[in-house]
Amino acid sequence: MAMATRRLFHLQPCENSATMSQNGFLEDAGYLKCDTNCISEAPEENLEDEVCDTVNSSVVSGESIRFFVNVNLDTQPSQTAETEASGGCVLLHTSRKYLKLKNFEEEIRAHRDIDGFLAQASIILNETATSLDDVLRAMLHRFAQDPHHAEPGCDMDLLMTVLFTDAGAPLESNVHLLSDTIQGVTATVTGVQYQQSWLCIICTVKSLQRRHVCISHLVRPQNWGENSCEVRFVILVLTPPKMKSTKTATEVGRTFATMFSDMTFRQRLLETRTVEEFKEALVHQRHLLTLVSQRRRKSSTKYHSTCSISHKPLQRKDFLSLGKGIRDDIARRFPVYPLDFTEGIMGDHSAVGKYITTTIFLYFACLLPTIAFGSLNDETTKGAIVIQGICDDYQLDFKAFYAWTGLWNSFFLGLYAFFNLSLVMKLFKRSTEEIIALFISITFVVDAVKGMVKIFRKYYYGHHLDDYYTGKTASLVSLLGPNTSLHADLNTSLHADLNTSLLTRLPELTTEASHVHTGRDTAVLSLLIMLGTLWLGYTLYQFRRRPYLHPYVREILSDLALPIAVLTFSLIASYGFQEIEMSKFRYNPRENLFEMAQMDLLSPEAISSAMGLGFLLSMLFFIEQNLVAALANAPENRLVKGTAYHWDLLLIALINTGLSLFGLPWIHAAYPHSPLHVRALAFVEERVEHGHIYETIVSVKETRLTSLGASILVGLSLLLLPFPLQWIPKPVLYGLFLYIALTSIDCNQLFERVALLLKEQTAYPPTHYIRRVPQRQIHYFTGLQVLQLLLLCVFGMSPLPYMKMIFPLIMIIMVPIRYNLLPRIIEAKYLDAMDAEH
Repeated sequence: MAMATRRLFHLQPCENSATMSQNGFLEDAGYLKCDTNCISEAPEENLEDEVCDTVNSSVVSGESIRFFVNVNLDTQPSQTAETEASGGCVLLHTSRKYLKLKNFEEEIRAHRDIDGFLAQASIILNETATSLDDVLRAMLHRFAQDPHHAEPGCDMDLLMTVLFTDAGAPLESNVHLLSDTIQGVTATVTGVQYQQSWLCIICTVKSLQRRHVCISHLVRPQNWGENSCEVRFVILVLTPPKMKSTKTATEVGRTFATMFSDMTFRQRLLETRTVEEFKEALVHQRHLLTLVSQRRRKSSTKYHSTCSISHKPLQRKDFLSLGKGIRDDIARRFPVYPLDFTEGIMGDHSAVGKYITTTIFLYFACLLPTIAFGSLNDETTKGAIVIQGICDDYQLDFKAFYAWTGLWNSFFLGLYAFFNLSLVMKLFKRSTEEIIALFISITFVVDAVKGMVKIFRKYYYGHHLDDYYTGKTASLVSLLGPNTSLHADLNTSLHADLNTSLLTRLPELTTEASHVHTGRDTAVLSLLIMLGTLWLGYTLYQFRRRPYLHPYVREILSDLALPIAVLTFSLIASYGFQEIEMSKFRYNPRENLFEMAQMDLLSPEAISSAMGLGFLLSMLFFIEQNLVAALANAPENRLVKGTAYHWDLLLIALINTGLSLFGLPWIHAAYPHSPLHVRALAFVEERVEHGHIYETIVSVKETRLTSLGASILVGLSLLLLPFPLQWIPKPVLYGLFLYIALTSIDCNQLFERVALLLKEQTAYPPTHYIRRVPQRQIHYFTGLQVLQLLLLCVFGMSPLPYMKMIFPLIMIIMVPIRYNLLPRIIEAKYLDAMDAEH
C-alpha cells in the first residue's frame, strides 16, 4: 500500500587503535572522540546527562567513529483500498552511508558555516519542551521571528510535515519518524554504539529561499525512541533544493555534526548559561578542530616524505650522480619487462580484443595527424620547414644543416639523461602541465580552422570573384552592343582601345582564377564533412555512457570511435559526392628515403649555429617528452609498473641520432596521443557523488604490444601511398584534429575551471578545490592561468620562425611564475590545493 522509504546513512569509519589527545580528539585517525567509555571524565553533576549517551547495537563490528545519517524518503500512497487491505501496514526502506568528518583546516566551507550561524545566532537555551514535535515547532518559530532571515512564503505546518516520514503516508499508518538525521556512532567488537546526547536533523525544503540553522539546548535529557534516549542538543538545518554542492543540507549538517561528535565540547556547552558563552564555545571548538587537522596533515606529510622519494626536495648531488637515474629506471622496469609483452595475452584476464581496438585507434591517431600536419606545412611554407628557411637565408645545405641540428639535439638530450635533469620536472606543478597541455589542444583546433579557412578562400570566395569578373565582362559587352549609339560612334578608335585596355585583361584574370573550383558546394561540403567527422567520433567516444547495446559492444565502439568516423566520412565524401571536387593532400615521393647527409658541407660557423638551434630544440624535446610522460603516469591513471623518465630520454636521443643522419623526422612522446593511449587501455567505471557523474580508471593494461603494432602499421602505410590514403579528404583530417582536441581536454582541470565561469553555483561539481578554495580565489587563479596560456599562444603560434625558436624558454618561464609570482597574488595553501591531484 502506501509506503515510506527510510534511508540510514553512516559516515566513514575511523582507523583502529587511535591515540587520544588531551582535548578528546583522535589525532592520527582523523575523527573525533565519541562518548563511549569516557563517562568518568565528565563532572559529577553532569554524569546523569551523559550516562546513557550510548546504546549498544549488534549490527556492525569493529572499532570506529562514524556519523549516522538517517534518511526517510516518502512515496505517495497508491489507493485507499490498498491501505485498508494491508491493515494499515506501510513499508520502510532503510539504507546506510558513511560521511567523512569535516576537515576544518582544508574545507573553507566549515568556517563559513560557523560564521553564518554566529551571525544569525539562532540558539535556544534551556528549552523546556519534552516532545520532539514541540522542540521543532519552537525552533521553526525562531526562524519565523527572525526579521533579517524571514521566509514570507513558508508555511510552518508544512515544514513540520516534511521533517517526518508521514508527510505523504496514509492517515492510518501513524508512522511518525524523522526523515533525515545525522548521528555519531562508534563501532566496537560488540556492536554499534550511538551517541545519544545530540541529534542533527537536516531537510531540503522547496519553499525556502536561504539556509537556516538552529541549535536547541534542552533543560533535561529527553527519550525520543531508539538511538535517541538521552537527547540534550538538537541541531536543525533547513536549505533550499538548488544549492551549491558544498552548501547542501548534508554538508552544513556535517559541519555541526563534526563539532558535536566530541564529548568534551558537548560537556562545555552544558555549562554555558548565555548565548554569548554558547558562541564562544563554538569558536573555541572550531579553533581546536583546525589545530587537530593541521597536526594530522603535518604528520601525514612527514610520513609520505619518508616513504616516497618523489617528495624529497631537489639537491645538487642529485644531478652529480652520473647515470643514476638511468640505472634506477632500468632496475625498476627490467623485472616487469616480459610482462609488457605477455600481460593480457596469457593468463585468465585476457584483453586481446582491447589490444586490437587500441592498436587500430593508435594507428589512426598517429598516421592521420602526421599527414594533416604535413599537408598544412606544405601549403603554408611551400614545402619548406623552419630549418629550410634558415638555410635559404644563409645559403646552407639543408640536409647537412638538418643532420647537424639533430645531432646536437641528441647530444644535449643525452646529457640531460645522464645528469638526471628529468628530476627538474618535479618543479612543473599540475597547473603548469595543464597550461601546456591545453595549449597543444588549442593548436589542433587552430590548425583545423586554418585548413578550413584556406578551403573557403580557394573554393567559396574564389568562385564569387570569378562570378564578379564574368558579370563585368557581360556588362561591357552589353554596353558595346550594336543597338547602342555609343557603339556606332566609337566603332573605330575607342572600340579598339576598350578591347585592348579592358577586354584583353580578362584572359589574365581568367588565368589567375583558373585553379579555383567554379562551385561553392565544395566549401560547404567540406565544412559539413569536418563537423560530421567530429560529431560521429565524439558521439561514439561517449557511447560507453549510453544505455544502448551490450556493455562490451559499447566499449568496442568507444575504442574505435576515431577509425569509424574517419572511414565513414571518407567514404561519404569520396563516393557519396563524386561530382563535387574535394581537397586532398599532395604526395611528393622521394627516390631514396635512406640517403645519408654529407656532413662536411658546412663550415665550423654553420655547425656552431646548428648547435644553438639544436640546444633550443633539445629544451623543447626535453620539456614535451617529460611533460607527456608525467601526464601519462598521472596518479589517476593508476599505472603500477613505474616510470622511466631518464631511460626514455636517452632512447629518444639515440633514435634521433640515426634519424638525423638520413634526414628523417625526429620523434618524441606526443600529446595528446600518449594520454589517450593510456585511456584506451584503461578499464573505466562511472561513479556518482552528490548527483554528479564522473568516470574513474580502475586499472590499465600496461603493454607494449599496442604501440608496437601501431608502429608496424604506420610503416606499412608507405605501401598505401598515394592510394588509397589520398582518398581521405582534408576536411576529414581537420575533423580528426577537432576530435583529438576535444577528447584531450577531458579531466583537464584548467578547462573545467574555465567552464565554471559559465555555470551557476548549484552546478559546481564537488571537487577537492571547490571544497578547499574560496570561489573568488579559484577564478583569480584561472584568470592567471589563461594569461599564461595566451603568452604561450603568442610565441608558439607566431608566423615568425625566430619567435618560435624561443618558445621553449617561454615554457620554462612558467616555473618561476608559479613559484615566485602567483604566491604574491594567491595564498600558497590555495595554490597547493588547486595543484593537488584529488
